[in-house]
Amino acid sequence: MYIKEDALNYHLGGKISVEPTKNMDSSSDLSLAYSPGVAEPCLEIAKNEDLAYTYTTKANLVAIVSDGSAVLGLGNIGPSASKPVMEGKACLFKKFANVNAFDLEINAHSIEEIVTFCKFLAPSVGGINLEDIAAPKCFEIEAALQDLGIPVMHDDQHGTAIISTAGLMNAMELSGKKFKDIKVVISGAGAAGVASARMYRNLGVENIILVDSKGVINKERKDLNSYKLEFVSDTKDKTLKEALKGADVFLGLSAPKILDDEMILSMAKDPVIFALANPVPEVMPEDVIRLRKDAIIGTGRSDYPNQINNVLGFPFIFRGALDVRATKITENMKIAAAKALADLAKLPVSNEVKKAYNLSNLEFGREYVIPKPFDERVKAIVSTAVASAAVKDKVARIANFNEKEYFESLK
Repeated sequence: MYIKEDALNYHLGGKISVEPTKNMDSSSDLSLAYSPGVAEPCLEIAKNEDLAYTYTTKANLVAIVSDGSAVLGLGNIGPSASKPVMEGKACLFKKFANVNAFDLEINAHSIEEIVTFCKFLAPSVGGINLEDIAAPKCFEIEAALQDLGIPVMHDDQHGTAIISTAGLMNAMELSGKKFKDIKVVISGAGAAGVASARMYRNLGVENIILVDSKGVINKERKDLNSYKLEFVSDTKDKTLKEALKGADVFLGLSAPKILDDEMILSMAKDPVIFALANPVPEVMPEDVIRLRKDAIIGTGRSDYPNQINNVLGFPFIFRGALDVRATKITENMKIAAAKALADLAKLPVSNEVKKAYNLSNLEFGREYVIPKPFDERVKAIVSTAVASAAVKDKVARIANFNEKEYFESLK
């Protein structure tokens, strides 16, 4: 934990900077870096626009674009107040995947304005990470940018979906359940909730119940937008308590401490409870353990097992997409990332990772269904899976992709 003064001091002056990657020590260097030498790559790119990936930073540059309308749990605090978060995101891109990222907080809030801004921005960057943009407009913005020619992803939607899917894959393996047979209840029908429901459905989950602040999304509701209508249930249940009876999986993306003892006890055998409200989850893990020794529990916090942390996804998804010059991020690329994370959790864990988390033992099981962010293997394994999926989906611009060589280069 931290105190306010420590947090403010940490952020003094911002958290990112720009440094030249080439020598700038002589008049000769200056003549190459700028006029007249800079004209040569300009002329080459003018003849072949793809050479921007060769002669500029485009091949390793992501723009983090936000209007500040849905920042963490802080709500609509505006673009300026969102800047510390976006700078932090840029730091994570660099730290975990060596991707350069610039944060761009924009004073534009309509779908049309944000889409137009991103279209104007596209020639400068290799990818766009949409961040902290409120639902439902975030769905329309992302969809409108899929033919931009560079990968565009709204991480608030897909990050949680991908990481929780990895955990769910392993949880189902441990419990011996099949996706088509389980009942999933999702509390929170915003960007992450809808994206998670879509990914679970793609895996074969048929019984998904979404719950928003007004109750269960069922056929009796007349106040639903088109995205919630995708998951209208036939159930007569109206409340979260009713919906949770017999549920195999609870995904919480809503509010702190909304699950009580009765609700936990009403769930099916070997329940999966991913309570991701931060910093206080929908139910504290110790309260679940007190009632259900058979539960698999995950939170968004680093001080409990099975942290569902988006940093396991977005840096490496963009790393793989950038390295094959993908034109978009497909559903198969997201599923590939989730499966790679699920598979990694089954491998022996290094002593370095155990030491980073002050653990003497860490192996696949109920308390370890999702890899740790500081596992040094995540970059190579997830990025390679994403890059390979892009090639298979024919959205990669590069030719002659060698999966083994690429994997080795990232190690």
